[in-house]
Amino acid sequence: MIKYAACIEYDGTNYCGWQRLSHAPSIQAEVEKALSFVANHPVDLTCSGRTDSGVHGIGQIVHFDSDAVRNEKAWRMGCNTNLPDDIALRWIQPIADDFHARFSARSRRYRYIILNHHVRPALLNNKVCWYRDALDEEQMQIAANFLLGENDFSSFRAAGCQAKHAMRELQDIHISREGRFIYIDIVANAFLHHMVRNIVGSLFEVGDGRRSPEWFSELLNVKDRTKAGVTAPACGLYFVSVQYPAKFHLPEVFSAPVFNI
Repeated sequence: MIKYAACIEYDGTNYCGWQRLSHAPSIQAEVEKALSFVANHPVDLTCSGRTDSGVHGIGQIVHFDSDAVRNEKAWRMGCNTNLPDDIALRWIQPIADDFHARFSARSRRYRYIILNHHVRPALLNNKVCWYRDALDEEQMQIAANFLLGENDFSSFRAAGCQAKHAMRELQDIHISREGRFIYIDIVANAFLHHMVRNIVGSLFEVGDGRRSPEWFSELLNVKDRTKAGVTAPACGLYFVSVQYPAKFHLPEVFSAPVFNI
């Protein structure tokens, strides 16, 4: 039996998230079906981090076991031929037995994309979050800096989150603007359910002037989800990449989306 690691890219618009469901379409189910066809046996995937309905993926990492004798090209081309157009296998390779897509990960990186313009998008519908009121990205960055380090993120945690605790280490958060687009890049050791989207929803209130940046310090201290902002739409969120120990020799994926229209 050989263990494989693979990287999956997907447009999450037409799926109810990554996780396999009995009652709705999921990315996991589509990838497992395609890999099972190539392997000629059922394949069960373990992922680096589940994404919600409507969230997109660029560098979702998975692992699975197979006794099928296939080279990299056969796995990749066979899988992609049997996947819908909005899902693709980017790479696949054998991996050490002690690799685990979730538990071996040191950090995960997300990008949230905002179209800050008075006219809603058409071509980028479901690819970005549209926010019509003017946003001050510099004030948003000042607020976001309060979140750096290891903190209790209860104020940014979904009510249905099943994590045992809300302590997470936010390693980096960078907010930048290119024309009409605002990019929020965020890296942490792990994320709570809706954590990124809840942070972004709260940043909206700072960016449009309703709150001061210091409000974010208060949110950390109060540990109350009802005190923070709304949950930002899923369509602007991209799961970009996962960092693993160098010993596993996995390809790096940093091609976060950038829009210039």
